[in-house]
Amino acid sequence: MAQKPGNRAALVALGLLLVVGAFFVWGRVFAEDTPGDYRVRKGNYRLEDGRYEQAIEEFEAALETNPGHLGAHLGRAITHGQMGELELALAELDRTLELDPGLAPAWANRGILRDRLGRHAEALADYRRALELDPRLAKGPGYLWRFLRNVGERPPTIADRADYLEAELAKPPAERLLRLPEEDAKQRMYKVD
Repeated sequence: MAQKPGNRAALVALGLLLVVGAFFVWGRVFAEDTPGDYRVRKGNYRLEDGRYEQAIEEFEAALETNPGHLGAHLGRAITHGQMGELELALAELDRTLELDPGLAPAWANRGILRDRLGRHAEALADYRRALELDPRLAKGPGYLWRFLRNVGERPPTIADRADYLEAELAKPPAERLLRLPEEDAKQRMYKVD
């Protein structure tokens, strides 16, 4: 029984599509633009799942491959922050900013940590620097990010917090309200895309 020419062409087209798709998936999942990228992606997944020790291990592995990997340094800082190790996280962000002083998410995250540590004037300066470097940070997480993480209400952005701190720091010290625990807990750290 002979195959019809149309069926053969369809099978060839389907085969080519599968091969191209496989290469695309392999390239996005396993190939690295920069040495250490794959481990950073794994670390970010572990971080989002709340598996902090495993996230640190992945970021460390990325840094063994590439000691200057900004995503690994930033991921390690965020993970330490999530673990409540704020001073360690702050030191990691300082190291990240030494490597790349133009990395806006690092300035934003350092501002968040300084804010949590009660170093509000320094936090304000970091927030303003982050927004100067990347004004898109003023928008905060988008709808898709919030949907995927089941966050209904838009969390406060660093622009919101910077404006609030600036207004409060302009008041006499006795009148300042610099901590709003319920609102402060909603603030999210930033990663490099």
